[in-house]
Amino acid sequence: MRLLSVNIGRPRPNPWKGLSATGIDKRPVSGPVAVSAPGPKGTGEVGLAGDRVYDVKHHGGVHQAVYAYAREDLDTWQAELGRPLTNGVFGENLTTLGLDVNGALIGERWRIGPDVVLEVSCARIPCGTFQGWLERDGWIKRFTQAARPGAYLRVVEPGDISAGDPVEIVHRPDHDVTVALVFRAMTLEPELLPRLLVAEALPLEERESARRRSA
Repeated sequence: MRLLSVNIGRPRPNPWKGLSATGIDKRPVSGPVAVSAPGPKGTGEVGLAGDRVYDVKHHGGVHQAVYAYAREDLDTWQAELGRPLTNGVFGENLTTLGLDVNGALIGERWRIGPDVVLEVSCARIPCGTFQGWLERDGWIKRFTQAARPGAYLRVVEPGDISAGDPVEIVHRPDHDVTVALVFRAMTLEPELLPRLLVAEALPLEERESARRRSA
């Protein structure tokens, strides 16, 4: 399991949400990138130096510090869409190889390189910017049906990471709530919502939403 690339966003106009900019256009960078815990949501801060988000209401902050997506899933989408999908094109900071990102447990911890430890926090929910960026009508619906959302992570131990760094799973919690399960429960299968309540590492906002919708 390793990092294929570390991807940093380049700001570009966002006509799809009526915002001044978006950071979804992420591209691989060479050399080490500093990783640290950002401030709370609302500031635009994320976990990787040189990157940021512009839809500060919905993105960034402690629980969405870093976004990871598997190269294997990009390859599957590449075949379906019939177009090349480069590392970072889904807006992911980390493109991984050999790691079951969607099967990762909420609260699972990854050591990347010698220093950095990240914790799986929640699933990515697709938005209008993502659909507009890929220029694919119906993309949100198709992406949701596939339930391969990729994982948001929080920063537990800061440090530097680089493309090629090994990834090691150093902790797995004692429950069965995966990234894919959270995504399915929050989108098309609300009957799964009660199962999310045992995942203490799920952000409080999402646990409270699951509790309300399960009542």
